[in-house]
Amino acid sequence: MTSAHNPRKRGPPAAPPPAASPALPVKLLPPGFVADRAEAAARVERLLRYQFRDRALLEEALTHQSFSDTATSYQRLEFLGDSALGLAFTNFLYLTNPTLGPGALSTLRAANVSTEKLARVAVRHDLYPLLRRKCPRLDLLVGQFIESVKQELKDDLATAPYGGCVVKAPKVLADIVESIAAAVYIDCKFDLEKLWKVTRWLFEPIITAETIDEQPVATLLELCQKHGKLAQFKTWQKGGMTVVNVFVGGEMVGLGSSEQKVIAKLNAARDALGKLVGGAKEQLLITAVGNGGDGIGELRECKNKLTEHCVGKHWPKPIFKLEKEGGPAHERKFVCSVQVENQNGTFVTLGDPMSRVKDAENSAAQKMVELLLQL
Repeated sequence: MTSAHNPRKRGPPAAPPPAASPALPVKLLPPGFVADRAEAAARVERLLRYQFRDRALLEEALTHQSFSDTATSYQRLEFLGDSALGLAFTNFLYLTNPTLGPGALSTLRAANVSTEKLARVAVRHDLYPLLRRKCPRLDLLVGQFIESVKQELKDDLATAPYGGCVVKAPKVLADIVESIAAAVYIDCKFDLEKLWKVTRWLFEPIITAETIDEQPVATLLELCQKHGKLAQFKTWQKGGMTVVNVFVGGEMVGLGSSEQKVIAKLNAARDALGKLVGGAKEQLLITAVGNGGDGIGELRECKNKLTEHCVGKHWPKPIFKLEKEGGPAHERKFVCSVQVENQNGTFVTLGDPMSRVKDAENSAAQKMVELLLQL
């Protein structure tokens, strides 16, 4: 592919080159390609310290469906590898965590075989250049993800093995890892113990019960506790994605999403930390967010104003929900949330504690109006 800014051209151009697409945020070199297929297979064998009896399995594992109508792609192997790795991790986690229940074990397995975790494995071991493919769009998406991971390393934000990547992990990267695992599984006659022995080190550091939530969630909680603030996580489902909002002092400060709930939470925590530490929301850590009693007169029209705003924009009407009720009977306090959905996504704000539900709804509406004005 020839860049519009590349001075090397073959012959005079027939027409002026097209302008660079404004959709591309940065100029990226396309990921490389190992044309020598024997060398591609040898690289995998050196990586795994495993010699294949049938190298044709590797050629299949390293062929994308875009490459040729006649070549066999990795799709069947990816299907098998997904299940085989899931079972291998199930066995490992079950044996190494004798006190954990099924819920915690399921969370650990999901985190270890998530698309983002496996995509990072492919990036770390430089597997994408080994893949036969003919899809420039795929190269672009993979290139953006690789650059995002490199930026994390540059900023020293990637001490955790997953979460926080601002670019969605392309599924093709996870597919390569699963397909190679399936090739090993078939080549060793479906010996699950052998598969795990050969591939386990690729996934290091393996996410454990001790490390799954240690960063950046723990960092955020400790930061808020130090400043006398309460950090809350609110989880929503949108399509096939889990969306997590982070609230500090009742105001939304972070947003994260992923196919896996645990990774969505980590992404949201990273987003919140970026805004609270030297960012737009830093003032929240040193300024109280309302006292729950003053300014009631200014609040009472916020719910109507928010509803009118949504209707005027042809958005769905805001959804109000009572989130918390507490305190003695003579000092009852209510906390409400409001959800607004528009073309940019789903947004949620929590209001301050109020002595009436209506005032609590207006408090949430006021914060939502402030949020929408910042977008």
